[in-house]
Amino acid sequence: MCHTDESRAPAPPNPGPVGRHERIELVAADGNRFSAYTAAPKGAARAGMVILPDVRGLHPYYEDLAQRFAEAGFHAIAIDYFGRSAGIGARDDSFDWKTHFQKTTPEGVALDVGAAAARIREDASGAAMPVFTVGFCFGGANSWRQSGEGHRLAGCIGFYGGHPMDRAGSAIPRMTAPLLMLLGGADQGTPPEEFETFADQVRARGIEVESHTYPGAPHSYFDRSFAEHTEACRDSWVRILAFTERNRRTA
Repeated sequence: MCHTDESRAPAPPNPGPVGRHERIELVAADGNRFSAYTAAPKGAARAGMVILPDVRGLHPYYEDLAQRFAEAGFHAIAIDYFGRSAGIGARDDSFDWKTHFQKTTPEGVALDVGAAAARIREDASGAAMPVFTVGFCFGGANSWRQSGEGHRLAGCIGFYGGHPMDRAGSAIPRMTAPLLMLLGGADQGTPPEEFETFADQVRARGIEVESHTYPGAPHSYFDRSFAEHTEACRDSWVRILAFTERNRRTA
């Protein structure tokens, strides 16, 4: 578990005003109805961003994060994983995520990401909108996996994506979008060697992988309640904005 109800997403550099933001329902290609949260900047968005939460699903932290991405100029949609097993509902600290997490599948996650990416492009009213993914923990590895799921993504970003070889390794032969890996040096969940192996195998396919580890940063460091990790949060935003700016222009 990454975040509690007290967690808050760090603000981006030079935040702008947020326009529409609200909880919505989406329908995946297999008919699954699931909760999502959308936030967009006032004015035109620079790109789209699909947010893949941790094992908790659409926890309040990720609704807050969608607004932070809107402040950074993205049309963001944070998705919930549990429409197939738990239906539509709240995913706060009272939600029994452990029961429903076991029922998720890579195929289901990909279908739901596809629905969110399609909504972003639909809302762009025909404009050529580059779309990225960003994920955390379970969602981090699944974000990298989306590079090989046929969504026509401009790039895939993951924070402390636990066990990437198990969760995303089988998608490496299909990957097309570049990856950004943001890792905590004090994260004990996955050996550093596994991240290195994963990145090397993706690079061997000719896919760009940018990887950065923050010494002393724990799992879930991207939280503004962690005052001691303010610099890691700031630098993570800088890297996200540079990565997305570079790759949206070549998408």
